[in-house]
Amino acid sequence: MSKRIAFLATDGFEKSELEKPYEALSNAGYEVIVVSPTPDKIRSWDETDWGKEFKVDMELKDANPDNFDALVLPGGVINPDKLRRDKNAVKFVKSFFEGETQKPVGAICHGPWMLVEADVVKNRKVTSFHSIHTDLSNAGALWEDEEVVVDNGLVTSRKPDDIPAFVEKLKEVIEHGEFRKPPRAGGYVDHYENPPL
Repeated sequence: MSKRIAFLATDGFEKSELEKPYEALSNAGYEVIVVSPTPDKIRSWDETDWGKEFKVDMELKDANPDNFDALVLPGGVINPDKLRRDKNAVKFVKSFFEGETQKPVGAICHGPWMLVEADVVKNRKVTSFHSIHTDLSNAGALWEDEEVVVDNGLVTSRKPDDIPAFVEKLKEVIEHGEFRKPPRAGGYVDHYENPPL
């Protein structure tokens, strides 16, 4: 059975950060579903101006996290800033990190803002667009300036140029990632580096 991947976004997501991972994961055989609090269509931001619209496959109010195997959070400045003010969107993101069955999550560029709002980055290695480095550090994240960082099923990248590395690591984690139990006192003690053979 094909794994189901949710892309959570709203108006103002960076076009390439949804479009390219969406295409790559679809071509890899996953069922990819755009989830949004906005019905019907959402409009992208294409580098310096508004870009094309994308079809919304499922409204957030109808999306059950239990029915997805992984989550992707595209960036863009407008998109995550809107989503982090939506309590249901924050709850949806947080659910992928809870319990004994944490699921893979990918976030790129400004997408990790949602991870700050969901309070899931403490003691985790992450990266992001440089302008939200302080926000992540203040939330307890261990920020690194690398094209892709993987920590316990969480895959993060900095910008559109990092998309190829982001997608490859995300596919590895979806297929082979190992997840630790919830952190003991003092935080996480190891980091996922490579999938088991």
